[in-house]
Amino acid sequence: MDKPPEVDPLTGLTHDEAVRRLAENGYNELPSAKPRNVLAIAISVAREPMFMLLVACGTIYLLLGSKQEALMLLGFVFVVMGITFIQERKTERALGALRDLSSPRALVIRGGKQERIPGREVVRGDLIILSEGDRVPADAILLESAHMSVDESALTGESVPVRKRASDGPSQEMGVPGGNDLPFIFSSTLVVQGKGMAVATRTGTDTAIGQIGKALASIEQKPTRLQSEVASVVKRVSWIGFALASIVALWYGATRGDWLNGFLAGLTLAMALLPEELPVVLTVFLGLGAWRISREKVLTRQIPAIEMLGAATILCVDKTGTLTQNQMAVARIFSAGQAFDAAGKDSFGLPETFHETLEFAVLASHREPFDPMEIAIRHSAHKLLAHTEHLHGDWRLMSEYPLSHGLLAMSRVWQAPDQVNYIIAAKGSPEAIIDLCHLDADSARGIITQVNSLAEQGLRVLGVAKAEFNQQRLPDLQHDFTFQFLGLIALADPIRPQVPAAIEESQAAGLRVIMITGDYPATAMNIARQIGIQSPENTISGSMLDSLSDAELQERIRAVNIFCRVVPEQKLRIVNALKASGEVVVMTGDGVNDAPALKSANIGIAMGKRGTDVARESAALVLLNDDFSSIVSAVRLGRRIFDNLQKASAFIIAVHLPIVGLSVIPVIMGLPVILMPVHILFLELIIDPACSIVFEAEREEADIMRRPPQSPDTPLFDRELLILGFGQGLVLLLIVQAIFSFALYRGLGADESRAITFMTLVVASVGLIFTNRSRSRSAFASLKSQNAALWWVTGGAMSALGLVVFVPALSDLFSFGRPQLPEVAFCLFAGLATFGLFETMKLIQAHKQISA
Repeated sequence: MDKPPEVDPLTGLTHDEAVRRLAENGYNELPSAKPRNVLAIAISVAREPMFMLLVACGTIYLLLGSKQEALMLLGFVFVVMGITFIQERKTERALGALRDLSSPRALVIRGGKQERIPGREVVRGDLIILSEGDRVPADAILLESAHMSVDESALTGESVPVRKRASDGPSQEMGVPGGNDLPFIFSSTLVVQGKGMAVATRTGTDTAIGQIGKALASIEQKPTRLQSEVASVVKRVSWIGFALASIVALWYGATRGDWLNGFLAGLTLAMALLPEELPVVLTVFLGLGAWRISREKVLTRQIPAIEMLGAATILCVDKTGTLTQNQMAVARIFSAGQAFDAAGKDSFGLPETFHETLEFAVLASHREPFDPMEIAIRHSAHKLLAHTEHLHGDWRLMSEYPLSHGLLAMSRVWQAPDQVNYIIAAKGSPEAIIDLCHLDADSARGIITQVNSLAEQGLRVLGVAKAEFNQQRLPDLQHDFTFQFLGLIALADPIRPQVPAAIEESQAAGLRVIMITGDYPATAMNIARQIGIQSPENTISGSMLDSLSDAELQERIRAVNIFCRVVPEQKLRIVNALKASGEVVVMTGDGVNDAPALKSANIGIAMGKRGTDVARESAALVLLNDDFSSIVSAVRLGRRIFDNLQKASAFIIAVHLPIVGLSVIPVIMGLPVILMPVHILFLELIIDPACSIVFEAEREEADIMRRPPQSPDTPLFDRELLILGFGQGLVLLLIVQAIFSFALYRGLGADESRAITFMTLVVASVGLIFTNRSRSRSAFASLKSQNAALWWVTGGAMSALGLVVFVPALSDLFSFGRPQLPEVAFCLFAGLATFGLFETMKLIQAHKQISA
């Protein structure tokens, strides 16, 4: 790197100084959307149709002279607001935590050590290390630069990246964005090539992007497929509800001559029909679902990905670090026809024959490596070459030739303090190093034979070469150097212990796992056999991929689960071929070149530890621990979320149907009114937390990962859900209406009949919650699955029911007569009998599905 002579060896800020500056200047972030306060939530509630219906009902009660009922209804407004506030705050806290996790990261030097911190914690004076694919976290001045180019289009509008160079000396004032060969870099811009080190000069609102008033508000998401479906259902039902409410109001007024009470009956029906729970339920499920997935070390950046997880059919994953532990170690070194087992050896055990191979492998790596193989090589060198002259901390890096699609090798050009000539170290795939060294056919054949033998043992193999160059101007291509082949470095990376079980679970769930790797076919097949990927012997290499037409690839890809010797640019073609075959594709990636594939995949997953900011921004999910088993956990949770959404939706339909029926039938038949607005509100206080809290917290079904993936077009309100919801609702309506009619027939007064009917409805509705917790297990078997919210809702509902029925002041407000003990027992029996009927219906349905 070009390093200004004025800059001494840097240790960065101390931790104490960084904390002090953070407290003094605040976080490195721009104004963003703030969580809604109580007033904002109150205003949003006031805009809801249910709120307006409550106010209208309260007004009518006042006109009728019923002040107590009016005050109680209006008082319920605050209860509804409280529930809404709690739900929204819980969701916002979860999403806020996810936004913090998804913010760009920064690699800084503090106290002489590299640390990866959230970008919002960067302070003035921090030393920032930047590499290709990183988002610049603050305005800064480059101290070191190696072939760095930066995309500054966010500030200048120019799409062409600009070259950067290191500062010639200390600079106190930042320049402006735009222009080549300047040392200034700016917050929010993107490093598209090279790397460097910079000192932060401006953070937060003081940055260039902050000064032009650009705010980082939370990303606006378009409505998801489920959100659109729910909005459509709510709109249709609302229009139907208001139409029916108008008919009921007119019928009541015309047949009974009481227009105010008729209007009240119409409003009651409108409240009963309005499915205001559905949007709340969906928001809570998706928000808390993202939070639950984050607990499995998977960060959700795009909410629609949660909906798609349950439909995934293909999991495309990298090998290194995802299927393996990403803790590589040098296992063997080969040189001059000899082999050395490096595991567990120290500096006194490495023969001189192998010194140069390991020495130049280090020189071909970064000084501060982040690649697992380079870390392993450096670690082995510091152990095996200690106390030798083969470690060169004083050599100066003059240039480097990065890995490319055409040549899977990289070279670094050095100059020793006591030499005029340049020393070039190269490492890469053995074929590329053989190509660079222009070896004859016999020599190449012998090396490849050895490489294949190592690859069959699951080892990753790199070739190493060296060259000297004595001209002033370096060539443009690595091939222009005269390389000498030195040897091979074989590295081992053990598989993660939990991966075989995760692979087995995936395949049982109908998911194909496809491994994409840059390794040799033999290495890939060895790993595939260890972890249990199906048909490991059937592979496609990167060169074969280039030779296949799109149609041929689409045909071959149906039976191929291993792609080897693949470069990142080829991932996009693999994704498109899978999608063209009708698959729903999950794709992992970590580099700049992976971004197109991540965007094209149905669900792109970036690596959180080794992934670049570009990959993270292109992906829908970020794998925080780079572990394949976390992807499988996310798929399981995605299926659970959709499952539980359907359970909650079926419950909403089932519980609303008897409420609607009890609001309409008495009016049409000339019977006393059963339900009034206050009764609807009481039931809503059970329904809302039940469907948005109880069902959201429900554990997944035991067979959830033994089912085939759902179709991505599967509607929330599918045929099975509608049959279940309407079937349960109709049964419950018939039972409670029969109880009311029977009570009147027995000569009980309207108030007492209303009380026992309402009691039965509440008890049966609570039973509905228990029944709908699982479609495959009985309610009694489901009790083994803990759900604290279930018992809070159940206990609250039954306690509140007891109060409104047996406390005179409350029972008067609810227009309840005092039921006798036998009648209470009958209500409980009827409710439990209804619950038993629901369980029987579920068993019959489950038996039909098994038979089918």
